[in-house]
Amino acid sequence: MTHHRTGQQSDLLVIGAGVMGTWTAYHAQRAGDRSVTLLDAWGPGHPRSTSGDETRITRAAHGADALYTRWSRLALEHWQRFEQEHGVELFVPAGVLWFAHHESSFESASVPVLRAKGVPCEVLDPDELRHRWPAIGTDDGLRFALYEPEAGVLMARRGCQEVTQAFREAGGTFDLAAVRPARVEGARLISVEDPSGSSWSAESFVFACGPWLPRIFPKVLGDVIRVTKQDLVFMGPPAGDDRFTAGAMPAWADYDAAYYGVPGIDDRGFKLAPDRYGPVFDPTNGDRGVDPESVRLARAYLRRRFPALEQAPVVETRVCQYESTIDANFIISRHPELENVWLVGGGSGHAYKHGPRIGEYLLARLNGTTEGAQDGPAEERFRLGTREAGSAARTGADDMARTWDLF
Repeated sequence: MTHHRTGQQSDLLVIGAGVMGTWTAYHAQRAGDRSVTLLDAWGPGHPRSTSGDETRITRAAHGADALYTRWSRLALEHWQRFEQEHGVELFVPAGVLWFAHHESSFESASVPVLRAKGVPCEVLDPDELRHRWPAIGTDDGLRFALYEPEAGVLMARRGCQEVTQAFREAGGTFDLAAVRPARVEGARLISVEDPSGSSWSAESFVFACGPWLPRIFPKVLGDVIRVTKQDLVFMGPPAGDDRFTAGAMPAWADYDAAYYGVPGIDDRGFKLAPDRYGPVFDPTNGDRGVDPESVRLARAYLRRRFPALEQAPVVETRVCQYESTIDANFIISRHPELENVWLVGGGSGHAYKHGPRIGEYLLARLNGTTEGAQDGPAEERFRLGTREAGSAARTGADDMARTWDLF
């Protein structure tokens, strides 16, 4: 066990080394006007975290939502600049396909926003789709596909680890610790404490604890964030078949069918994941075995869209989690009772790609500015308090509302 000295003091203490926490700490440390400490219970990108697993899709299409379109592009610039500065590979430029089943769709709404923001995109009819990627099935009434050639895949676990390492090289402090709020004086949090009694104090605190936020702040977030189990499967293509690897196949998303996937990267299998909400899940002690029903449903989807993989073996599985808000917008908000505490979470399955921009925006808020508000009501959408069901580029609003009625 790692032992810590009680009473460590920082200007800024960030709790949680997922994508939101690591980029917040990194931006703050690079700014050079604060001493910054980053804490995590199990380490950056660990298997229990929402930012774990190997890959995440990054894309600019967010329906009619121009703010998230712009944020994703700004974030991708950060990821690519980080790669160049640190000599690491975190972005795989595989492109992203969206499968559209009707004309008045999320994909249709995305096109004018992408074009207005100068994001390259193509609208492909089924014949063109089959011509470019013959392994994709289109016989289920598919209307068209939206293609983002400059989108792709981020290396998720590696990204958290590399950003944490860069934070440390810039002079930041990382400690392995599971902490909770401890001493409070008036409207200010003074310190956090781990189970052994070791404590850390700071002028400002950022809790970016993903699925643990509702447990740490049940009064504030217990009814705001829902944590659900998400089963992923990796299918193994036939020997010598490179049609399903990055470079030959884009990443993809089927919004209406509630599936998305990532082509084979680092000689791993073809990743297939549901974009519907699973059962309520305990991120600390939950059993991370995949439900056989998840495999059956995955094969049913493959039969329609990637028929050559329907009977392929499952070569790997993983259980992740969503930690979602009812409208799928993030939480980036000051604690309602503690003026020096910021709460950052509610990733809702689409936060990873935005991580650098989330950290940049939060640092601006810590500095007392509203940088980014010109793109829309960012501060309002990220607030605590009552929200209405909405999509924010994940599950449709009606499905979101029905899902939350079950909790």
